[in-house]
Amino acid sequence: MISRDQMLAAPKVLLHDHLDGGLRPGTIAELAADIGHTLPRTDPDELGAWFVESADSGSLERYLETFDHTVAVMQNSAAITRVASECVQDLAADGVVYAEIRYAPEQHLNGGLSLDQVVEAVREGFEQGEVLAKAAGHQIVVRQLLTAMRHQARSMEIAELAIAYRDAGVAGFDIAGAEAGFPPTRHLDAFEYLQRENAHFTIHAGEAFGLPSIWQAIQWCGADRLGHGVRIVDDIAAADSALLDLASVDLAKVELGRLAAYVRDRRIPLEMCPSSNLQTGAADSIAHHPIGLLTALKFRVTVNTDNRLMSGTTLSREFSLLAEAFGYDLADIRWFTINAMKSAFLPFEQRLALINTIIKPWYADALA
Repeated sequence: MISRDQMLAAPKVLLHDHLDGGLRPGTIAELAADIGHTLPRTDPDELGAWFVESADSGSLERYLETFDHTVAVMQNSAAITRVASECVQDLAADGVVYAEIRYAPEQHLNGGLSLDQVVEAVREGFEQGEVLAKAAGHQIVVRQLLTAMRHQARSMEIAELAIAYRDAGVAGFDIAGAEAGFPPTRHLDAFEYLQRENAHFTIHAGEAFGLPSIWQAIQWCGADRLGHGVRIVDDIAAADSALLDLASVDLAKVELGRLAAYVRDRRIPLEMCPSSNLQTGAADSIAHHPIGLLTALKFRVTVNTDNRLMSGTTLSREFSLLAEAFGYDLADIRWFTINAMKSAFLPFEQRLALINTIIKPWYADALA
């Protein structure tokens, strides 16, 4: 059993977390009051509960409504910087030592900001957050992932923005939004440009749509990582067992399709977000989440939060849920964490330094 204190103190790495999905309810209430934006609740505790209940409702419309409120209060530099700084501080307090935080700059222009000003505001907030976290006794490194929206036509512009700022806090590029009807191949020019520039990018794929989305993200677009990728399990067959009832699965009889085998062979990282996947219907319970089988089969699995506000979660909580469901211990948490650090869009020597000077020493002491 992993104690709560151990889980909190354990160094963790986060690759899939949305800036506009992780605001503090109190901050939303204050920023909304400043700009006259109407919220469904004004009390921070009640507002926080409303976000989680809405995300749990099973209604896509109500789920998307939650982001209407968070994005609405992030339309000026001061607000964006505050949100970014608090994000870093909250992650650091949860034991996260490295994080890549994604957001769509194009969604923060209603107040008159330019794309560059949005990126600069986030950069300032992340830098402030790192300093404040260090003063509180927590070491953390945070980088930006710039997201383009599938249903819009600004992916090339956002890709060029990511390249312009890749030496100024931006680690890579992402594409998000509804998978069905908006395949990543609509944005091939952006992905080809990023590849020519030797840049890193991840693609939301295999959460809501399935194997074609994963196949296109990898084979057409050249994604370094898969955002979620949970539906890769559809290309895995197990004889004489319920596939996701891990206790009854005979791993020796599990058969991987060609796409699943390719993903595992190439060590393509899967940015899995257990609680979020339950809310969006990609899994029906933590105990039956494909992460259990994929981990047992040694895919490059990483554990993430997606939207901390909407899921009412932290990375420590995600690991605790998995430990309870699958019996994971600190050695397993170490494996997930090193997977994530190896998969980060950070220069090799910096990844290695975090692994060898922070992650491995802590787990070695804890497991001794």
